[in-house]
Amino acid sequence: MKLSVVIPVFNEIHTIEEILFKVQEIKIEKEIIIIDDGSNDGTKELLTRLEESKNIFTLETLEKTINTQNITVLFQSKNQGKGSALNRGFKEANGDIIIIQDADLEYDPRDYLILIKPIEEGHAEVVYGSRFIGGAPHGILFFWHSIGNKFLTFISNIFTNLNLTDMETCYKVFKKEVIKNIDIKEKRFGIEPEITAKIAKMKIRICEVGISYYGRKYDQGKKINWKDGIRAIYCIIKYNLLPLK
Repeated sequence: MKLSVVIPVFNEIHTIEEILFKVQEIKIEKEIIIIDDGSNDGTKELLTRLEESKNIFTLETLEKTINTQNITVLFQSKNQGKGSALNRGFKEANGDIIIIQDADLEYDPRDYLILIKPIEEGHAEVVYGSRFIGGAPHGILFFWHSIGNKFLTFISNIFTNLNLTDMETCYKVFKKEVIKNIDIKEKRFGIEPEITAKIAKMKIRICEVGISYYGRKYDQGKKINWKDGIRAIYCIIKYNLLPLK
């Protein structure tokens, strides 16, 4: 099975080269789709050079090279949000299995093989990678971030009747026909509860596996604030009560 790795990127100049190297290291047939969401820190310029390269691109910060034949770079005209970038990436994906990969090095591509295994073996159509189960190494989440995540997952589970432990995880893996049949509306982080609500309505098999996680320092991470939390609750209610479209 071919894997499509969809990577939304916004201002990740310090990590984008390393995450691309790590993804390319995984020995599996794959395509990599990068969506730059209006970066203004030099990421866009780096990705432009990568897009224009012929087969080989030099990662200057790592002093290594990668083959770019399986990489597609898309550019948003302006910053529209993670949901918008992912939606565009899903539409461009051609793999049998599609996985979301953040560009910030918090999630380890070496987990791909355990994430796609339930789908390859016919046990699931969707797999969530959980930061809260399993024996893999876990960086410590900030207390209130952890509480907020578990609270949103709990509220989501009430409406979906699922027993997920990590609804907000980056690592969501789908059979191609599942995600391509979801009409995604959310532009920002509301995409997480929206997708969860919509796949729950599809009555398909969902699996959860433990993954490793290496959280960044607070001043390095994206600032997901209380407004995003309120929006997530709104999305949980909205997309669970609305009929699946």
